[in-house]
Amino acid sequence: MTCPEHEAPLQPSRAHDDAVTRETAARAAAAEPISSPYAGAPDAARELLTGAVDALSAELLELSHGLHADPETAFTEHRSAAAVAALLQRHGISSEVGGYGLDTALRAEIGRSGTGPTIAVLAEYDALPGIGHACGHNVICSAAVGAFLALARLLAADDAPAGTVLLLGTPAEEGGGGKETMARAGAFDGVDAAVMVHPFAHDIADHPFLGRRQLEVTYHGVAAHASAQPHMGRNALDAVVLAYQGVAMLRQHLPDGDRVHGIITDGGQAPNVVPERAGARYYLRSQHPETLLDLATRVQAIAVGAAAMTGCGYTLTWDPNPPYLPIRHNRTLAARWAVHQTQRGRTVWPRGVVPESETGSTDLGNVSLRVPAIHPMLAIAEPGTALHTVGFAQAAGGPGGDRGVVDGAIGLALVVADLLHDAALRDAVAAEFADAGGPVDVPSFFDS
Repeated sequence: MTCPEHEAPLQPSRAHDDAVTRETAARAAAAEPISSPYAGAPDAARELLTGAVDALSAELLELSHGLHADPETAFTEHRSAAAVAALLQRHGISSEVGGYGLDTALRAEIGRSGTGPTIAVLAEYDALPGIGHACGHNVICSAAVGAFLALARLLAADDAPAGTVLLLGTPAEEGGGGKETMARAGAFDGVDAAVMVHPFAHDIADHPFLGRRQLEVTYHGVAAHASAQPHMGRNALDAVVLAYQGVAMLRQHLPDGDRVHGIITDGGQAPNVVPERAGARYYLRSQHPETLLDLATRVQAIAVGAAAMTGCGYTLTWDPNPPYLPIRHNRTLAARWAVHQTQRGRTVWPRGVVPESETGSTDLGNVSLRVPAIHPMLAIAEPGTALHTVGFAQAAGGPGGDRGVVDGAIGLALVVADLLHDAALRDAVAAEFADAGGPVDVPSFFDS
């Protein structure tokens, strides 16, 4: 019997993606521009902030390029945090690196503590293993730092509004849940709103992000000779395969937007030995906290049932890192972002123009269920360029990423200034958050 030593995989058809592109263009053409009824910051404050970011642009791009050239993965972002602290120090602002239980967290503060609102600007700076800044966190970080430095100039003026602005460097967004760790340690206590921006291939005010849980399953069987005494074995790999197939069957009955994907992490050691140990890892994603909880319940039942069918024991480990909850966007505040980005020459789409299935998860969701928050998407790459790819990494370090740093810094600074100056806007943001259910006790949400 002969067979080819190598055959290339079949390439996926682009028919679906091409259809989505056409449908997105049609929805974009019909979308109404996003507007806001609130006055926000006065013109003089906006001009000051825009001019400040423009003056800082060379330093911000140097920071962005430096992070991009020297990527650090989750919980190891020592040089990245140090680079941010050094730039702040050059502008006379001290910061604390390390805190809230994380060595690479960062905190800096400007304004008058105890008077007016407290707004947090969030900076992510972790990269992906092997592919670097393919999620554009160098842009996120540099835009946040630029906004913070510009706001420092606003708050140093004689007619500065009352309030405090925090810059929080939040490690390990890529799977580590740094924001949740920081939140449990008090990073967001007393914060009235949190803002950040994320690069993407489209400008979107409030694109949905799914909640995500992780499940590690280890099955414990009984080893035996696979030929001589197979009846004396209990096959842990069979349990993994049955659970994997059970999850595949479950997918037919999931709501639109729910996702489950997994890998086999341990399949045994040799074909002639019945595996006494095998394991798998799953990611579960859903659009709402309650549906994520239901999905977790169903997947756990499958995992336990596979053990019973094979006579194996099992160990289930939920969320070795904190789970991610879906983002609760504050649309009142996101509209202010859209207004400001329109003035930068961008067209910011509302939710629903880009298919909501084209999304992932972020620990900003956990923050958004504690305080009002925004996480707008900022176009730095051509449409169709996916996050977590080489193409997006190239965009994050190129001209699109550079423009995103400046536009993102200006947009964040202006949104924060709107909150500091406009009491009616603050009241509306708080009222929307309350109407959506108010703060959620995130740490206990999944407790059984």
